[in-house]
Parts: sequence; structure tokens; C-alpha cells
Amino acid sequence: MNSLSKSTSVFVTGATGFIGTKLVNELVRKGHTVHALSRSTSNRSGLEHERIKIVEGDILNRQSLERGMEGCSQVYHLAAYAKNWARDKSVFRVINIEGTRNVFEAAKSTGVKRLVFTSTIVTFGPTRPGVVGNESMPRITPHYYTEYEETKAIAEQEALEYASKEFPVVIVNPTRVYGPGKMTEGNSVSLMIDQYDRGMVPVLLNRGVNIGNYVYVDDLVSGHILAMEHGKIGERYILGGENISLERVYRTVDEVSGKKHFQTSLHPSLAMIYAKAERLKAELLRRYPQITPGWVDTFLQDWVYSCTKAEKELGYTITPFKEGVRMTYEWLIEQRKKRK
Repeated sequence: MNSLSKSTSVFVTGATGFIGTKLVNELVRKGHTVHALSRSTSNRSGLEHERIKIVEGDILNRQSLERGMEGCSQVYHLAAYAKNWARDKSVFRVINIEGTRNVFEAAKSTGVKRLVFTSTIVTFGPTRPGVVGNESMPRITPHYYTEYEETKAIAEQEALEYASKEFPVVIVNPTRVYGPGKMTEGNSVSLMIDQYDRGMVPVLLNRGVNIGNYVYVDDLVSGHILAMEHGKIGERYILGGENISLERVYRTVDEVSGKKHFQTSLHPSLAMIYAKAERLKAELLRRYPQITPGWVDTFLQDWVYSCTKAEKELGYTITPFKEGVRMTYEWLIEQRKKRK
């Protein structure tokens, strides 16, 4: 057995999020004790187990990190500011870059043996039509579409620099995640599926032809653990699923639900006008926008990527998209029944 797969104490940032809560519970199921970092205001539902130790703190508080990592040999760093917008744009840099440095430095000072850093597929940039990207593909544009994308790219480069100085970090790059779990902004695809099935008319930007890669949450959690156990220091691993257009995503929901839903398309120029209006409203009224121009630009690109490296080096496997949607849809129906 790989020594990293034996029962141990593990520290997790972002533990109260959609992916983090799933990861913590899977680690506990495997026999580990988890030190789960949580702010006092975070939703800790799903973190109730005798081997889950809540560590109150924040990735901006170095002392709380060191306290939480005490006695841990492994760290999973998932915490990030991954929202559409912030009143103060510096929040992206402070949390995604400075917070990550704090996690790395705390891990160094406490003697952590291995750290898995959760980055994102967007750091690789979009793909050209007909091209399937991978970890070695150079970014085709120097332009970043959002503050989130830019700051995560900087944090990822810093992680690679740490690795070059013998810091034991492995990087994973998730794609668009979906599945049963907390219905937060981090689980926006499942929210989209739920709203679509409830009869809310989806707006297909650019007729929904642009392609993205979609990963089922259980696969992503498994990929994190496999990266901890088998990943090579300083390597990046794309953790994704199938490459599918948005139009195909909704068609799959139709197939799984047995219903036919109405759809409408929105021209990119109109979408951009709406996004700019939303951003202006947010800046003037301090109301969170539904979308921003940067995210419109993001969804007008193709993000077609392969998980072959993770499959070969980690033993990563993928749940077929239709099967993942079926399990998500059945879970959503059960949640509705519970609320009645």
C-alpha cells in the first residue's frame, strides 16, 4: 500500500464548500482524520463526524493555518474566491494569491509531507476550434477574461516555483463540476439543471455551440485523492469528464428527465450589453450581478481538454456525462420531495 493512502491526519482548506465537503467525507470514509478549516460564518452542514475536527480560521490568518496543520502530513488546498464579482477587486488577489502563499508557507513550517493544490482549467486558457488541449499545451492568448482566471494563473505559477524548490506540491485543474451536494455558486451547473427542469427558460449564449468540459463531483474528489497518492511533485493534472456543448448539456437533461423544455438563444452582442448593465448595477447599487462581461467572454470560448494524463498516471476514471446527469437529476428530485 502507498504510504500516503494509510490512515493519517489531513488538513483541508475550502472544507465547507461544495467540493470540499465531499472531499472531507470521502477522506473520513477512507479512515483519515480531517482538520477542516472553516470561518465562523461558513455553512458547516455535512461535516458532522467524530473524525472531523473543525479548525476555525482563514487562509489569510497564518496562525490558524499552522494550528490546523499541526500533526497533519497531508494538505488539500481548495479555498479560493471563485465568484463572478467582488465589490473590491483586490479580494481576488488577496485570497487566491496571498492566501495560497500563506497555505504553502504554513505547510513548510509545520513539516507537511504532501500538498495538493486545486487550481482550475481556465489557467490553461481556451482552445482553438477542433483542438483538444492538455497540460503541456501553451496558452494561446495572453489575455485573461476574469480576475479569477488571472489570479488563479498567478497562484498556479507560484505553486510550480515552490515545487522547483523541492516543496511537495501537486496541482490539479478541475473543469466545470456538477453533481449532488451543496447548491452553492460552486455547483452552478447543478443549479442550472435544476432551474431548467423547473421550467425556467435557459438562455443559450451563441446558440449553445461553445464546448466545455464537465466533471462529476465524485470523480473530482477521487482525482484529488489519487493526486495525493500518486501525483508527481510539480506536475499538473486535468481532472475533467466529457467535452460537450451547452446545447448538448440541456438536451441530455431532456433525455434523462423525459421532458421537452423550451430554450432560447441570445446573440453574443446582446449578452455583452446585458452583462455590462449588470456590472454597472453592481457597482452603483452594490447588488451582486448575474453575470459580468468577463464571464460572457469566457463562455464564448471553447474549453476542450483531455484527462489522459490523469488517467495514465493517477488511475483517474470518468463517469459518462449522461450517467452523471441522471444521478444528479434523481438527487434533485429527492431534494424537492424532502422540502415538501
